[in-house]
Amino acid sequence: MSQLNTLWQKAQNGYTPYILVLAHMFIGAVLVYQSPRSIFAFLILLSSLFTLYVIKSDTRFKIFAGFLLMVIVMPILGIRNIFYLEVIFQISVFAALALGLNIVVGFAGLLDLGYVAFYAVGAYLWAFFGSQQFYAMSYAPGTQPANLPFLLPGDAFYLFLFVGIIAAALTGILLGLPVLRLRGDYLAIVTLGFGEVIRVLANNLDKPVNLTNGPQGITPVQRPSLSPQLVELVNNNLGGVIGHSVKESDLYNVLFYFLALAIIVVIIFVARNLEDSKLGRSWTAVREDETAAIAMGIPLVRTKLAAFAAGASFAGAMGVLFAASRTFVSPESFSFMQSIGVLVMVILGGIGSIPGVILGAATVTILNLQILQGLSLYLSQLRQSDAVIPLINFAWRDLSTQLDPAKYQRLLFGIILILMMIFRPGGLIPSARRSREFSENSLEKGQG
Repeated sequence: MSQLNTLWQKAQNGYTPYILVLAHMFIGAVLVYQSPRSIFAFLILLSSLFTLYVIKSDTRFKIFAGFLLMVIVMPILGIRNIFYLEVIFQISVFAALALGLNIVVGFAGLLDLGYVAFYAVGAYLWAFFGSQQFYAMSYAPGTQPANLPFLLPGDAFYLFLFVGIIAAALTGILLGLPVLRLRGDYLAIVTLGFGEVIRVLANNLDKPVNLTNGPQGITPVQRPSLSPQLVELVNNNLGGVIGHSVKESDLYNVLFYFLALAIIVVIIFVARNLEDSKLGRSWTAVREDETAAIAMGIPLVRTKLAAFAAGASFAGAMGVLFAASRTFVSPESFSFMQSIGVLVMVILGGIGSIPGVILGAATVTILNLQILQGLSLYLSQLRQSDAVIPLINFAWRDLSTQLDPAKYQRLLFGIILILMMIFRPGGLIPSARRSREFSENSLEKGQG
């Protein structure tokens, strides 16, 4: 162990950190380029961001390397294999949601089990105004003519990113006003109910006036316009590197990836500034002891409302982005399990830790979209073959479909949370405050 620590210390000196980071990125990029369907290669490339975070190097180099990887390398490799860009987009969406929930749960200590409701508010807002649904309100679901006009042009999407922030923040305030005098489990139950109310409303507001088109969802939802010359420009300059002809749908995926990335950068900037502000310290005081916070003159309800509004606003922006990227919105996308999934990301990464929450979102998303689905596809191929397990002479085709790994997502989440609480209660990257708390507790136990 001491030899590993010595090697790690040597790796932090001189130009070694810079070489390590660039080598990690280069090897990952080459592996993904040569094996565009390899999960292992993609994980190596994505883990270079973690190397960039933990290594001690100049801040300007970290910004440059991060920009190089996320803005240049990832889009090119993503267009080459669009599935990877979809995974990165999903990571970005859930990272933004987890960062928003982290303000509510991590900074202010308020357990919110209905956070996905704010995500739904943003999504349905653009789905309604950016589709034909306004003119379809007088028709029963499934009977609308196909030639109905759109209410707003697709480029209004950019304006609705800000409208979604405002609408979701107001929804957070409306939720908070009657319930934030509750604490602990009672608050969690009420927020859970609020999330289900929003989903049920979206599912049933198709009569007497068809606002949401019910379970069938709203489609098509418009996307912002893209110049046809842009597709030609990319094909002329990067077609040889990408390896195939680039279509407009590929560029839309890149556009939404960049927008998600921009939103995450803004959220990180806002969250960091809030954490060190007077409001952030008020949230910390409320989280630690509400009675003591009130005694110090902190306005309890106003402080909690600010946490709900800030966290909800991030989810609203991502909801608008989600609706435009999918061109379809339905109540199934905003189930209770989505809220639990985002909460798992926050706990796994580290409550109150901004980099930890992002890592938690990346871990859970990759686990869902790549590892579990990859195992499911592999087992499906084995069932269709004549392969036999040696020693026990068991034919793979006799394996029950009930053992599909994708069906055990919730069980896996539960096991992960139990193991995290036992072995690493602070999360993968604990916040500085929680690290100090755990170290102090360890010292007290040692002295006792």
